Amino acid sequence: MSPLHVLMSGSLLRPRAAGPITASSAADYLLPTVTDSQRSLARAWLRLALAALIGSGLFSVLLVLARTPGINAWLPAGDFFRVALVVHVDLSVLVWFVAIAGLLWSLNHRPLQGRAGARWARLPLLACGLGALGMALSAFVDPGEAVMANYIPMLDSSAFRAAVGVFGIGALLLVLQGLWRAQPVGAALDGAGALRFGLHASVVAAGVALLAFAWSLAVVPTSLPAKAYYEILFWGGGHALQFTWTLLMLVSWLALAQACGGRVPLSPRVVLLLFAVALVSVFVTPLAYLMHDVTTVEHRDLHTWAMRVGGGLAIAPLALAVLLALAPLRGLQPQQRPLRAALLASMLLFVAGGLIGLAIQGSNVKIPAHYHGCIVGVTLALMGVVYQLLPALGYAAPAGRMAVLQPWLYGGGQLLHIIGLVWSGGYGVQRKVAGAEQVLRSPGEIAGMGLMGLGGLLAIAGGLLFALVVLRAMRRPRAGV
Repeated sequence: MSPLHVLMSGSLLRPRAAGPITASSAADYLLPTVTDSQRSLARAWLRLALAALIGSGLFSVLLVLARTPGINAWLPAGDFFRVALVVHVDLSVLVWFVAIAGLLWSLNHRPLQGRAGARWARLPLLACGLGALGMALSAFVDPGEAVMANYIPMLDSSAFRAAVGVFGIGALLLVLQGLWRAQPVGAALDGAGALRFGLHASVVAAGVALLAFAWSLAVVPTSLPAKAYYEILFWGGGHALQFTWTLLMLVSWLALAQACGGRVPLSPRVVLLLFAVALVSVFVTPLAYLMHDVTTVEHRDLHTWAMRVGGGLAIAPLALAVLLALAPLRGLQPQQRPLRAALLASMLLFVAGGLIGLAIQGSNVKIPAHYHGCIVGVTLALMGVVYQLLPALGYAAPAGRMAVLQPWLYGGGQLLHIIGLVWSGGYGVQRKVAGAEQVLRSPGEIAGMGLMGLGGLLAIAGGLLFALVVLRAMRRPRAGV
């Protein structure tokens, strides 16, 4: 049975009771309620997400040390800068996103009975955690060659490949549980039901991505050089994953707008339709494999086209509706201010990344500027949802200047980072190079890359500040839980 059939039939859309589907124009877009049985697992996924961010921050420090004369001689690999960069990216993007997806999807699951059910529910978490730990340790024990492939950069070593494989098994188990155990949307379609559908759709998109990874693994020639092999291997599935993260971001935008007190001027039926539009284009992925050989330009271009066209159709109307919901808000409560900051910063970065994508010509640092903007836009939305869910998970609600500052520090730093990259890209500075390989000739090139570096440092500080805010909230349990 295809993922589309799973989404449109069975438990995912099975009504609770017979009757027509209705929709309200003044809906409450609420995330699934956190039950006592779900809280422990959701907390565990949150801890993995925080560990990934903290680990990514530590590897970003190693990136600086790897470029420092004298100190770099003490690091275990001859080109430790690229080794650290691979692990930094995989922890901050792949592991972080999957862990937060695990948190959100676990809230949308039907409960399993007994100890065996509880162990089965934690299997994906265990595998993902072991895989993430293995990725980090591989940088020191078996780094191999660093391959800066798109979507999932790799260390071409047996230890790192094994760690990614274990993590992939965890992600597969997580998606299978998400398809099998998903709560039904319900007959009376309301805002909460529309968000449930968005979560269902993100699980299906992740399933298509895993199918693409497996398909590529089966057909990509292993005789290719490592750089070409991993680039082709992760291209199709990596593009499909972007639909998963985009759907989770859209769910987060609606939930955060609601939590801030906004009234989104879209009915649940329209929101469900927009989620469906965002999902449909992911099914171009298997068509690309059926129509073209994975090594062809046509195969690559079809994935890119699907992401650009289909992925963006739902974003503009939802973004406009969220902005309209936020516009009249005044006098927010202290616990709402960090949520609004995360939401606005997320929308700013995502839109900036999308606009930069329209200006890409050739292979230069405008390309990482584009995807850094979009990825960080998703990350900020998920950070906001974490802030929102902390009280439901039994922790204190983040409030105060530090919690409000964090999204702007992280988002502002990344905005400077991508502006610097666009500036340098206008001079033709190439991507995936560092140090003397960048060949910075003019003051403009140097200034652009300097701005990029400054923004990157501020963003690192903002990411670590997020971990600090959440850890402080976790040390102060909410009364009564």
